[in-house]
Order: sequence, then C-alpha cells, then structure tokens
Amino acid sequence: MVLADDFGSGQVFVDLLMFVVFVIWIWLLIVVFSDLFRSHDLSGWAKAAWVIGIVILPYLGVLVYLIARGHKMSEHVQQAAAAQDAAAKAYIQQAAGTAPSAADEIQRLADLKAQGVISDQEFETGKAKALAP
Repeated sequence: MVLADDFGSGQVFVDLLMFVVFVIWIWLLIVVFSDLFRSHDLSGWAKAAWVIGIVILPYLGVLVYLIARGHKMSEHVQQAAAAQDAAAKAYIQQAAGTAPSAADEIQRLADLKAQGVISDQEFETGKAKALAP
C-alpha cells in the first residue's frame, strides 16, 4: 500500500516526461552521429575527435556539435532529399519505359525507307502499327 501512495498522478507525469526526454535524447544522438558520418567535408581524424568528444561529454559534445555544424546538418538533409527525389524520378521514368512516340517511330521508318532498307509495304505496315492504340 505504501508504494501506491507514493506513486500519484504527479509521479506518472514526471515519469512520462522523463521517458519522452530520453527518447528525444536517443533521437538526437542518432541524428548527430548520422550527420557526422555522412559529412564528406570532415576528415577521418575530425570525425574521430567528434565521436570521442560526444562519448566523453555527451551533453556538451552534442550541444557544441549542433552549434558548430548545425548549418551543415541542414545542407546534408537537403542534399539527401534532392538525391532521393532524383532517384525516385529516375526509377519512375525507367519503370514507365521510354517507348518512342508514334511520330518518332514513323520518322524512323521513313528514314529506313529512304535508305532502301525497307519496302513501301513494310513502311505502311510499320506505320499502321505505330498509329494503332
């Protein structure tokens, strides 16, 4: 019964708040470390120094990193978003296929006919195929 008396609604709020702060701290560490290892402008020694600083003095290390390299973090996020957008567009174009239009196909057939590679009948057959839905 004594345990239930000590654990009131205020304690639930404090415990929930501490849990949320802990989750935010873990998220912040993940963001900082991912940005640190994604940075191409830092040498390996500079990355090692940042990691050692963050491991030895976590709160101060993360705070200093955010102050010193916060602008680079936003640039890295923008570059990653642009690269992901370009990759998605390339995938969509590749998946949709780049089939030539009917006009392009007819022009190609006309060039082949002018070179004497195909006959008039083959040209008309190819033209009918290109114009068919």
